[in-house]
Amino acid sequence: MGNKVKKFSFISVILSVICVVFVAEAAAPAAAIGNQQFFWWIFLIITFLLPYGMVVAELGTTYDSDGGLYDWIREAFGDRWGSRVAWYYWINFPLWIASLATLFPDILGMVFGVEFELAPVLLIELAFVWIVVFMSFSKVSDSAWILNGGAVLKVLIAVSVGGLGIWYAVNNGFASDMSPATFMPDLTNTNALTYLSIILFNFMGFEVICTFAGAMKNPSKDIPKAIVLGGLAIGAIYLFCSFGIGAAIPADQIDPDFGMIYAVMTMVGEASPIFMLICIIFLVTLFANMASWSFGVNFVADYAAKHGNMPKVFSHENAKTEMPTGAAIVNGVVASLALMLQLIPIPAISEGIFWMLFSMNVVFLLISYIPMFPAFLKLRSVDPTVNRVFKVPGGRGVLLVVTWLPVVLLVLSIIATIVPLNGSEAEMSKIPMLIGVIAFVILGEIVRVWSARGRDDHYGGMGTHGDPFAYDVAHGFEEEPPSEEVAMEEEMLIGREPRDLV
Repeated sequence: MGNKVKKFSFISVILSVICVVFVAEAAAPAAAIGNQQFFWWIFLIITFLLPYGMVVAELGTTYDSDGGLYDWIREAFGDRWGSRVAWYYWINFPLWIASLATLFPDILGMVFGVEFELAPVLLIELAFVWIVVFMSFSKVSDSAWILNGGAVLKVLIAVSVGGLGIWYAVNNGFASDMSPATFMPDLTNTNALTYLSIILFNFMGFEVICTFAGAMKNPSKDIPKAIVLGGLAIGAIYLFCSFGIGAAIPADQIDPDFGMIYAVMTMVGEASPIFMLICIIFLVTLFANMASWSFGVNFVADYAAKHGNMPKVFSHENAKTEMPTGAAIVNGVVASLALMLQLIPIPAISEGIFWMLFSMNVVFLLISYIPMFPAFLKLRSVDPTVNRVFKVPGGRGVLLVVTWLPVVLLVLSIIATIVPLNGSEAEMSKIPMLIGVIAFVILGEIVRVWSARGRDDHYGGMGTHGDPFAYDVAHGFEEEPPSEEVAMEEEMLIGREPRDLV
């Protein structure tokens, strides 16, 4: 309690939301949906973002801890589901790091006019991975410049691409068909359906902001406001950027790997300083995005490991900074191994490495959110007396819609991403992704059982074992605070009343 906690302003909170949630590399797959993306963005903002944002705001301001998403699901359904979610939430991150690493050599080659052989390609990719690992060793309170700077650069890129798209269309016409019919959803367009998960992916991450509650000036007010305003801002940014990409390249020709970069190249030319500058800024944002996401992901893995729901290696922390270095190092190892897939002489794997790894990252992130919604509903039932600073409005009917509509959308999006919808070559190329997802799910079950070895009891959720803190103290996972006054002081720092200690 003696160290003064550095606080975030509300502007910093908004910028943090943008930095964490806005994913510049996802703009191209979103643009590949075509003009119908405008319909899907609006549809999913209403049917998914608003329910998701309200649920996260209530859970994040009510149940505050390093565990975040993992903690909410554990408190509702117990250790077994908490362990599964911790695994799904964590495994997406090293896959994501690896996918972004594959972009680096090619973009650097475009900027400097060099075509790298496989060996230097792997070296550049591995360098990216381990720089991200070492960046994640920093304290979040000391890394506001990463969050804010990353947000500003991401918005700058998106606005630049959108503005260049308008300029290009005025002078050359739209590359894409802009007839009214193209703006309507086409459920027979399997390519568009495959990329719909990207829109949902672009909404994910607000719960990471909840893990920063102790570093915010007024989390009880800032978190809900940041989610709403940040979500609307992010939707507008994506639409504008995707519009710019579609102005230069027809939707059915957009490369999910380098679509945005190719669009800028088409609009201004490969030798243009504008092209080179956007490429460099884009690469910088990849570091910022990975650093910002690592804060939440690593803390969740660390927290779960301390409860016996992830391997002990994830619980290792730096003695001075208390940052979860164990999780960060494992991230680097797994991402490095994933990059070795490029050595497999199968074009569907070696040549499509970005989309294969990125889509698996998307799928696991979406999977990890599915139990969050029924957990929200159950916690309303089993923990009705806790003070909810923000509460999702409405009666039972509204709560059921808020709970299950997002679940249905998540499941359908996951299926469309990794399950072949017909026998075409494009759809059958999903099979390596499907196999990879199934393999990691099975591995997760093995890890869950192995992590819990030696335990004779499992926390069954608040409805079965009551307050999780009391359970964890009794089983040696947590230390009881010296007094209730200390606990109250800590709770008041984050803007809500303390829960009764059992």
